[in-house]
Amino acid sequence: MKKLLAITLTSCGLLMLAAFKRPEPSAADDLLQGFRIVEVASVADAMEQLYGTRVYMYHDMRPLAATKFVGPAVTVMLKKEEHHDGAKAEQGMLDAIDEAPAGSVYVMVLEDGLDYAGIGGLMSTAMKARGLAGAVIDASVRDTPQIAKIQFPVFSRGVAPSSTVNHYRFAGKNVPVKCAGVEVRAGDIVSADMDGVVVVPIEKAQEVLKRAQQLDDTEHSTLPFIEKYRSIREAVAKFGRI
Repeated sequence: MKKLLAITLTSCGLLMLAAFKRPEPSAADDLLQGFRIVEVASVADAMEQLYGTRVYMYHDMRPLAATKFVGPAVTVMLKKEEHHDGAKAEQGMLDAIDEAPAGSVYVMVLEDGLDYAGIGGLMSTAMKARGLAGAVIDASVRDTPQIAKIQFPVFSRGVAPSSTVNHYRFAGKNVPVKCAGVEVRAGDIVSADMDGVVVVPIEKAQEVLKRAQQLDDTEHSTLPFIEKYRSIREAVAKFGRI
């Protein structure tokens, strides 16, 4: 009886392990992991070489702190309009946070919004709690001490103490937007590091990643050559990367 019980318990344990077995990584997971490794500069070069397209945002789209993140875009658009309807006019931008899958990048565009803070401490805390990868704000941000405290990655075009309440209305979520000069659609891959932010159309992502990896490999091979031979001219002649 004891032997039978032991066998039964072992079988149950194996079944439980099977039930809780970690799922195999999906192709989407592999793609995102690939973009997490390559440099944003290589992604920008890859898109230009393959498609002749600029995918990097304006130079003033900068991080509040050193960071690197990648994720599919969740887009939000706010239109400039003076009113007295309070925060309810912007409810959709909050809904977009609560409905965003973990790992997403919140991409917000404010029409003529450089003097307004698109997000602050509350929205950043909510994004952090929901597991978003980061935020890219085509406007300013505020409550920077709180954002720094929770270490949530945010890129913006400035910092301002102002609010959007009574100055903006929610105009759409997961709609195509133009963020700091670059077209972004829901699901496109947003990659950010200290060089800036790039956006890769999802249908081109696999090819762009492969080319960016090749460019990264070339550059990383060139660096020790320069250090050894102390000649940038010879390195560029040999590896063709600058």
